[in-house]
Amino acid sequence: MLNRVTATVEKYGLLEQGDSVIVALSGGADSTALLSVFVSLKEKYNLSIYAAHINHNIRGDEAKRDENFCKILCKKFNTELFIKSVDVPTLAKQRKISEELCGRNVRYAFFEELSQKLCAKIATAHTASDNAETLIFNIARGASLAGLSAIPPKRGNIIRPLIELSRGDIESYCEENNLEYVTDSTNLADDYTRNYIRHNIIPCLKKLNPSFERTALGLSENAGESAAFIKKCAEKAVHDCKGDFGYDCKKLLSLDSAVLKEMLFILLKNNCNISPERKTVLLLCEIIRNGGSVELSKQCTAVSKQGILRFVCPKNSPDFNGIPLKNNMTFSYDGKIYTVNEITEKVTNQNNLVSKKRFGENPVFRTRRAGDRFTYPDRMVTKPLRKVFNEQKIPSEMRDRLLLLAVSNTVLWCEKLGVSLQGKADDTEKTEKLLINIDKEG
Repeated sequence: MLNRVTATVEKYGLLEQGDSVIVALSGGADSTALLSVFVSLKEKYNLSIYAAHINHNIRGDEAKRDENFCKILCKKFNTELFIKSVDVPTLAKQRKISEELCGRNVRYAFFEELSQKLCAKIATAHTASDNAETLIFNIARGASLAGLSAIPPKRGNIIRPLIELSRGDIESYCEENNLEYVTDSTNLADDYTRNYIRHNIIPCLKKLNPSFERTALGLSENAGESAAFIKKCAEKAVHDCKGDFGYDCKKLLSLDSAVLKEMLFILLKNNCNISPERKTVLLLCEIIRNGGSVELSKQCTAVSKQGILRFVCPKNSPDFNGIPLKNNMTFSYDGKIYTVNEITEKVTNQNNLVSKKRFGENPVFRTRRAGDRFTYPDRMVTKPLRKVFNEQKIPSEMRDRLLLLAVSNTVLWCEKLGVSLQGKADDTEKTEKLLINIDKEG
């Protein structure tokens, strides 16, 4: 079995020379075998090995028995053991989640804490049998392609060297090497979903295919590779479809359906911090085609309008008192830093280059007001600012937040629009020009 574990380690690049590894140790057959394997591989990879055990306080004396067993086992293997005791039943009630989920959250939080402290990878004892159970569980819940990946051999700093071995392989290894282990009594009951799958569904599937665990592992590996490729394409599409005010719907619709859906998952996570259900993604696809809006949460709405998809998270417009224009000035507003500098040299982009000819009329930086008018510098057509915003497809939720430079109701310059005819610097002007720069804070 040691050779098979080594093959898995090399296949997926789970270990490097000089690694530090924390073994997640419950005291069961799988984790006991995992610790034994790492002790055997210690010299080969020059490893520093630790173990971590969580007492969930779910099984009373039995939980204390497991904790004591782990202490004895680690002493036998000369391995430093870290133990944490958490009242999971009480915590689960407080968080209003199942004890199973709460226990998992507590475990991984503890492992991650140790990982950072020790600069170590976390090794869990998941097997091909666990992978098969997770695959069935995910399918029953309505899994995506990523869900079919089940338990990957490696995720971040978590490694799973036993993932290509079955539970039977592990028990045989323990027997051959005279390794004692403890049995969690809750694994024998069907109260937990995974136990029900293990005891009732997997045996039926093995009647159809005795090698089900191995073939399920192959399916998960293929699904994981496909999911990774689609995600890579989707991440590129996020960049390619991005415009000034949102995401170009024509470009979105040109994407492969799988890439578009994965991209929407990414956008919702990045813009709204939510992991959507499939029906939400399908609704977003619908408004991308036909326009409309989808309420994603109380704080965020997706809007498709004028060929642009954007995510609107309403915020109160920040207070801004008008600031008179000066030759050289810097001020902050709405998370951005505005800088005005007097310049004499020629600049390529003159969109933010303002003439000083009207400086004596006291131009002021402010937000928009009713009656503001903007004159296109090239077309020499004057229109209400609100109509210009419509023509330029500037999102409605952005308009009250944009800064402009104006004299009375005449706009000289406006963020996102640039300089107007009245504010445009003459090419003959040598020293009568001001350049407005905008930078994000932080």
